[in-house]
Amino acid sequence: MSIRVSQPCTFSTVSALKKTALTVTAAALVSLLVAGPAAADGNDGKADDKQQPKPPVSMSTVGGALLGKPGTQVNLGPGAPVLPKELSGRSWIVADAESGDVLASHNAHWRLPPASTLKMLFADTLLPRLSKDTVHKVTPDDLKDVGEGSSLVGVKEEHTYSVHDLWLGVFLRSGNDAVHVLSAMNGGVDKSVKDMQQHAEELQALDTRVVSPDGYDAEGQVSSAYDLTLIARSGLQKKDFREYCSTTTAKFPGKQEKGKERETFEIQNTNRLMTGAYGVTPYKGIAGVKNGSTTHAGSTFTGVAERNGKVLLVTVMNPDSGEGSAVYKEAARLFDWGFAAAGKVTPVGELVPPKSADTGPSTEPVGAGRDGGGDGQASAPAQAGAAGAGESSGIGIALAVTGGALVTVAAGVFLVNRRWPLPDLVRRRNPRP
Repeated sequence: MSIRVSQPCTFSTVSALKKTALTVTAAALVSLLVAGPAAADGNDGKADDKQQPKPPVSMSTVGGALLGKPGTQVNLGPGAPVLPKELSGRSWIVADAESGDVLASHNAHWRLPPASTLKMLFADTLLPRLSKDTVHKVTPDDLKDVGEGSSLVGVKEEHTYSVHDLWLGVFLRSGNDAVHVLSAMNGGVDKSVKDMQQHAEELQALDTRVVSPDGYDAEGQVSSAYDLTLIARSGLQKKDFREYCSTTTAKFPGKQEKGKERETFEIQNTNRLMTGAYGVTPYKGIAGVKNGSTTHAGSTFTGVAERNGKVLLVTVMNPDSGEGSAVYKEAARLFDWGFAAAGKVTPVGELVPPKSADTGPSTEPVGAGRDGGGDGQASAPAQAGAAGAGESSGIGIALAVTGGALVTVAAGVFLVNRRWPLPDLVRRRNPRP
C-alpha cells in the first residue's frame, strides 16, 4: 500500500482541524502506517515493494539452452502438477539426482552469493586429501582470518582435534573456524581456494568463483543454483560426505585440561528440514545437504531427498517472501512438486558430468536415456552414520538414500546406479506418504 500526500502536514494545519476530525485523521494515519509494513513483512508469501534485482538477460547454457534463459523453465506434460505459487527464490532448480534431468528451474545460472552452501565445494575438494584420523593442534594462525560474525562450532587455539571432528563442525554447525583449520592443514586458505576453483571447473560448475573457502561474504564470490546442485551431486558420491551431511546431532570436543577427561558438547545440524528447528516441519526422506545465510547472499539451501525410489536434488537461493524459514519451506514445496511431477514433465536440461568423466558407449552417460534404466553395478552399501558421532540421532543413516540412486564414480566411469536398495532403517525413519 502506498500513501500519496499532496501537501505537508504541519502543526498549523492540524490546529485548524476540529477535535473530532483530528481524532479520526490521526487514527487513520496510525492505521495506515502500521498496516503498510505489516503487509510487506508478514508471512503472507508476498515479496515487499522494494525494487528487486533482475537476472541477466543471457546466462550460461551449460546443461541446456533453456537453463540460460531468465525466468521459470518447465515443460508440463499430461497430468503434471503446476509449480507451487509460493516461490520467491531469486534462483532455484529441481533435478533428478539419478539421471541428472533438470525437471524445472528458475534463473538456474544466475550468479549469486552462495553463503555456506559453498562449503559443499570445500568438502568435496578437501575430503579426499585429509585422513579423518589425523589429529591437529590448532594454532592462532589457523584462526586469524575467520570473518567477523562468522558461524562457529567452537574450535579453540592450542586444543587438538581430529579431522573427523572438524568435518562434523563444518557440516553440522557450518563452522567457519573448522573450515579455516582444515584449510591450514591443506596448505593454507589461498591454496584451498585455488584447489576449490580448480575442482569447480572440473565439475563444470563454471558460474562459481571462489574467494573464501567458507562462503563468507567476499567481493566477487558467486555461484548459482545449477552449480550448487552439480557440486552437491558430486559430493554425494563420497561416503564421508554423505555421512556428515546427513548426521543430525553429534558430540564435539570441548575444553581440554591436563589430567582430566576431555569435555564434549552436543552440536546439531543447522538444516531445519532435518531437525525441525524453529517450527519447520521435518521433510520425510531428507538426507542432507547444506544450508547457508549471510547478509549479501540471504538464505541459500541445497537438499537431497528420496520418495518411492526417486531421489531429487533441490536448490533455492535468496527467497524474499518474508515468510519465516522461507528457504526451507520453498525447498519442501519444490520437493513435493518434483516427486509429483516425475515422469510427467519433459526435462528442461541436465546436470552435466565432470570434464574427466568417462561417458563412452560402454556405460549410460548422465542425462542420457531419460526413460531407461542403467546397468551400473551396485557396490556394498555404506555404513550409516558418521563414525564416532555416537550421539547422532540416526537420520545420518539416510545417507544410504543418496547411495541408492545417485551416480557413482567407480574406476573412472560416471555410472548411473539404480540397484542399491534403501536399508529398512531408512524406510522406518522416513516413512513414505
